[in-house]
Amino acid sequence: MTFPILLAVLGSALLHALWNSIVKTGTSRLGAMVVLSVFEVPIGLTVAIFSPAPTLRVLPWVAASGLAHFFYKFFLAYAYARGDLSRVYPIARGTAPLVVAIASALFLADLITPLQFAGIAVLGLGILTMAQGVLSSGENRRLIPYALGAATATATYTLIDGQGARVAGDAVGYVAWVFMADGLGFASVMLVWKGRNVLPRQRLAWGTGAIAGAASYAAYGVSVWAMTVAPIALVAALRETSILFAVLIGWLAFAERMTGTKILAATVIVAGVIITRL
Repeated sequence: MTFPILLAVLGSALLHALWNSIVKTGTSRLGAMVVLSVFEVPIGLTVAIFSPAPTLRVLPWVAASGLAHFFYKFFLAYAYARGDLSRVYPIARGTAPLVVAIASALFLADLITPLQFAGIAVLGLGILTMAQGVLSSGENRRLIPYALGAATATATYTLIDGQGARVAGDAVGYVAWVFMADGLGFASVMLVWKGRNVLPRQRLAWGTGAIAGAASYAAYGVSVWAMTVAPIALVAALRETSILFAVLIGWLAFAERMTGTKILAATVIVAGVIITRL
């Protein structure tokens, strides 16, 4: 992985943490996720207009990705309703890189060096250390199954989209179609299931939802593009440095506690990133 690609993936990680923090600010986490999904459709459509139409070979990947993203949003919204950003985010994002690494080694053609595997393992250790406070600090344990569900969905769509973008040959256009499938599917199902009351009434919620949608597209578009030019497992691991940004945002914006364990875990995460670059 070259240095410019590294910087692009780290920028993607920051944007991902930002849009998650926007969802966390909503009075209804599920409602905030629906608003985000609504704005994903026109954003994806705008980009798709200027991109080649997907072939029949690409459509199954788009559909599978949309389904995986649906479950990611569903589990993440319910997890945020039960825990802090600096706790939910590490658990939701932390398990995925190791799952992706194992799956890549077993089923894909990507070559991951032993040192890169070591870096991914160290990164995963730091992320899991970051999340252990949910058990030791008396926090709401109900967030754990939802956060783990989000992690499973993350690993699933990471593998799908890494391959799907390669089949499409156009990462930007591919993500646009995924966004339309994802946004339309999630918003439609939630409106049918919960009714119109799931939509927030405040204008601010819609404004922040538009910003979150744009940040989400930029973040994922960059990361999927990176997966077409670098090993999927390595890109997926580096994306998890977004946890550093999420912890800082939780501390500065939401007044969440910054404990010694969090600082130690952040240090381990940085070490994992450095190892993947050696």
